[in-house]
Amino acid sequence: MTLSELLQNEALRRREFPVTGRGAFLAHAAVCPLPRRVTEAMSAYLQRTQEADQETAFPRRLLGELRAQAARILNVDAAEIALVGPTSLGLSLVAAGLPLQAGDNIVLYQDDYPSNVYPWMAWEEKGIELRRVQTPRLGLIRPEDVERCVDGRTRLVALASCHFISGDRLELPAIGSWLRERGVRFCVDGIQTVGAMPTDASQADFLAADAHKWMLGPCAAGLLYVRREVQDELKPAVFGWHNVRCADFVAQPELQLRSDARRYEAGTANLVGMVGLKAALDLLEEVGLDAISAELLRKRRRLVPALQEMGFEVLGHDAADSCSSGIVSFGHPSQDLRALHARMAESGVTVSLRTARSGEHYIRLSPHFYNTDAELDHFLGLLDRPQ
Repeated sequence: MTLSELLQNEALRRREFPVTGRGAFLAHAAVCPLPRRVTEAMSAYLQRTQEADQETAFPRRLLGELRAQAARILNVDAAEIALVGPTSLGLSLVAAGLPLQAGDNIVLYQDDYPSNVYPWMAWEEKGIELRRVQTPRLGLIRPEDVERCVDGRTRLVALASCHFISGDRLELPAIGSWLRERGVRFCVDGIQTVGAMPTDASQADFLAADAHKWMLGPCAAGLLYVRREVQDELKPAVFGWHNVRCADFVAQPELQLRSDARRYEAGTANLVGMVGLKAALDLLEEVGLDAISAELLRKRRRLVPALQEMGFEVLGHDAADSCSSGIVSFGHPSQDLRALHARMAESGVTVSLRTARSGEHYIRLSPHFYNTDAELDHFLGLLDRPQ
């Protein structure tokens, strides 16, 4: 199935994405509805578990195939992929396993999504300094903004690949190479780009991303990338039968960790979630990740000028494609955005309402590749010009 086939065949689109029969879902930066093939794969597996134990019913090769698939998408090696679940858990495993000492510092962005702020804040009580990136506006993090925060005691920089409100994408190659030259570790919250935009995890040391947004997969079925060269440095924070070698399920006298990223997977995987994630990534690769990212940017170029022409203020409206994403957030001081959000829901259009630290509200649009121009135009038609 190609992208053009999907967008030109409404029957096919509705079959693959049943949510399209209920309205326009434009909120994939939140929690996605599942494609039919994902729920069918999960349902088929669950049916098999009625007649066998859950591990016996699970396809033996699926986890290995899933690691290889995730590695292709992230431009890394399968031995660098752990299947750990939520983004918050992946980032917390990185935070808990770092070899930090009092006097070291971590650089972060306080206005990132809380999952990429709180794990690092937990270090403050242990004498670790937190340095907060100062930006010219919400979500816009430039390489020079990061560089100003780094000194000889900086051990890690933790940032998101894309800001969850503004939609600004991080310049991963520029920041990642600058940090690596200085021996500073780089941790990325990748949930807002993986599955939507090119995300080269090899530019970082760590990356975590759950499946329930742009990957179109189930909740708590996420990925953790740990660069091979730092796996001995990042100590596992949890231990169990899976990440510690235990022949015949007999506890050994010494902890012998697995030699790859599976050392961060303590126990049994979320098997039904992994089945769903595999089906979701199959779908993304079938449509083509390059085609998907190009389509999301095309949709952005359609939405931004239309919203501006109506008088709305669009965050990051002048960003280049290389720094933009599928997220478009807008607002206006004279508009009751809570009421607008509710009105959209009543009209069958699902969007997100988000609030910045300043208290400003924004309507956030995040259409995916299967959304049509007609759905975007329907949304725009429901808007009133700000007074």
